[in-house]
Amino acid sequence: MKTNVLIIIFAIACFSCKNDVKQVPEQDMKNDSLALMEHAKAIHERIITIDTHDDFELSNFTDSINYTQDLSSQVTLPKMKTGGLDVIWLIVYTGQDTLTNAGYKKAYSQAMSKFDAIHRLVDVYAPDQIELALTSDDVKRIHASGKKVAMIGVENGFPIGLDIKNVEKFYNLGARYMSLAHNGHSQLSDSHTGEADDVWLNNGLSDLGKEVIGEMNRLGMMIDVSHPSKEAMKQMIALSKTPIIASHSAARALSNESRNLDDEQLQWLKQNGGVVQVVALDDYLNINKMNTRNKKIISIQKQVADSLGVKWYASKEEVMALKPQEQNDFFGYYKKVLDLANAKANKIEGFPPNVNVSDLVDHIDYIVEKIGIEHVGISSDFDGGGGIEGWNDASETFNVTLELVKRGYTEEEIDLIWGGNLLRVLDEVQAYANSLK
Repeated sequence: MKTNVLIIIFAIACFSCKNDVKQVPEQDMKNDSLALMEHAKAIHERIITIDTHDDFELSNFTDSINYTQDLSSQVTLPKMKTGGLDVIWLIVYTGQDTLTNAGYKKAYSQAMSKFDAIHRLVDVYAPDQIELALTSDDVKRIHASGKKVAMIGVENGFPIGLDIKNVEKFYNLGARYMSLAHNGHSQLSDSHTGEADDVWLNNGLSDLGKEVIGEMNRLGMMIDVSHPSKEAMKQMIALSKTPIIASHSAARALSNESRNLDDEQLQWLKQNGGVVQVVALDDYLNINKMNTRNKKIISIQKQVADSLGVKWYASKEEVMALKPQEQNDFFGYYKKVLDLANAKANKIEGFPPNVNVSDLVDHIDYIVEKIGIEHVGISSDFDGGGGIEGWNDASETFNVTLELVKRGYTEEEIDLIWGGNLLRVLDEVQAYANSLK
């Protein structure tokens, strides 16, 4: 996906220090696109921008290849600096495997490798550029120092196995949110993927999963409902003493995907005091637009994959049927194939359009209208399948703020959306844990 014309104009015209940016009257902004750009840039620089879901490859966390370099991955420190992305939640992700001791042991090892990689980045490779935050106060302090901020989320509770003590181990390593399932039922929770065949393992949460919810409350770890089933979410809210988050989901009313939240779930989340982080993943933002485009682009994607010597899987069903290692291999080249195919398609006159930043903010608008501005945030799912036209990597982060300004959101509202709401939930979760001590 190519950077849109506005960001090119921005790069040429708007690299002045935030202290030199003048406040522009609203009417002047409407009449002057460059004035609007300057106003949006000033807001973007003043607020703290938080992306709650960024996957990563272990191969990019070594002493010779790491985020200090401008790698091909969607998130790197140079890209964060260019786009003004302040905080990334690096994800300790493990794919769903067999519910056996061998499966748990393997997943635990994978999770520990990812924790180790994150700590190497902040402690060894780039301590002068990025620091690990555990609280909202840490986020504000590190941001004020001029460094970028790393936080840790766990995607899939599968690697804790049957030992609830592992929840505290993950917490002590820096994890501040965790989901109890991914794409497949775990020993803790049913997954949203059960909708496809109406086959469930736990009818929501297992007994161990219910214990894990209590343990997360006790420790001060946010509960993430982006992958668990609707029934599991309902049970989590009933059990939890603190607000929950959906770290990378969107509104199901606008895109009928099982990982999105329907209007009933949004109301549950509002009553719970939680926040949904709208995800920049094309299908989850506009499945109808993607279906139209995919019918035309699949042949181009296959041609690109063939030229790279890799196999292309055109449907989610095919991808979900792969073994965990095969899925990991596929997602290792998935984004490269997509980007090359999109570049070819965008040169074809009249080709169906791609999902873009406007579609992302449509979901923000919808959720604000349904449950209020206090319950919405932003995530990318970069390096895990996310990325849309205009926000295809961290260097294009400003485009999201620009679109919010165009829609009429104030600086205070944009501050809430870009991170204020998420930090409020984190504070409430940690305050409850502190009250138990």
